[in-house]
Amino acid sequence: MSTSGQDLTPQLDQVKAAGATRIWTDKLSGVRSDRPGLSDCVDHLRSGDTLIVVALDRLGRSVMQVLGTLNDLHSRGIQVRSLREGLDMGTPAGRMAAAVFAAMAELERELIRERTQAARESARARGRQVGRPPVLSTEQVALANRMRAAGEPYAVIARALGCSRATIYRWTEDAA
Repeated sequence: MSTSGQDLTPQLDQVKAAGATRIWTDKLSGVRSDRPGLSDCVDHLRSGDTLIVVALDRLGRSVMQVLGTLNDLHSRGIQVRSLREGLDMGTPAGRMAAAVFAAMAELERELIRERTQAARESARARGRQVGRPPVLSTEQVALANRMRAAGEPYAVIARALGCSRATIYRWTEDAA
């Protein structure tokens, strides 16, 4: 349903209000094809069941993934209702509209990815830190190296600097 940083509650409320009796979730990136919640859900469904999704993009991140899932479900006699798009994929017009919405969602994801990449490159060009900031400052790395040279154990250095031993391994000169 959503990525790990998002709250599933609104989506859960929507599908419950729409009459869902069993709910599967995934807290993985939707770009991934190995989504155990979706796979388990699709495997569980039988002819005559109705799958209620918050939005079509919950069924895949590309037009091909969404349409492949929809075609599989349709061929097995499973109806699909998409709450956001208000679509019933039991009709040819509904399936055609689903293809259009899936294509638009894929385009939107690509545009977001392009804008994000452009923003990162622009920030780097201006000398700004991109991504997660380093755990240790330059001074802390120098201190960790002096402590290691004096024979201090990694665990003691990590505690003193408030970081993990793995961080000390990664940043000290003798760990290479």
